Amino acid sequence: MNCIFCKIISREIPAKILKETTNSISFLDAFPLAKGHVLVIPKNHRQKIQDMTEKENSDLFSLVRTMISKSDSITGSTLLAVHNGIDAGQEVPHVHVHLVPRSNSDSAGAIHSMFNGSLKLSDSEIEDLYEKLKI
Repeated sequence: MNCIFCKIISREIPAKILKETTNSISFLDAFPLAKGHVLVIPKNHRQKIQDMTEKENSDLFSLVRTMISKSDSITGSTLLAVHNGIDAGQEVPHVHVHLVPRSNSDSAGAIHSMFNGSLKLSDSEIEDLYEKLKI
């Protein structure tokens, strides 16, 4: 497999590994957006979160919870981001959670700053989405 994250897991590519569990691993991002930018990934190659088993998911987000406390110690606030699929901005097709320490002087904005304004939906569009998404 030609996945950079799988190569980090197998130690073919060196990384600054921070913590490892049975099913997950965390390490410093090689191209950080901020000091202390961490990635947390499952050890098994999974492209999207819904491709992960419940056990993998639980382990991954348990490690995210552990690492976010460490990340918060840098600036006091951390952006948690998952690009779940190519159209969502996923550049490496392997699940990865970004933990990016944030400060009010870092020039990055809230998630709403990524989009050109709020989406205007009709009542029928809202109802249709509601029916598709409710469980």
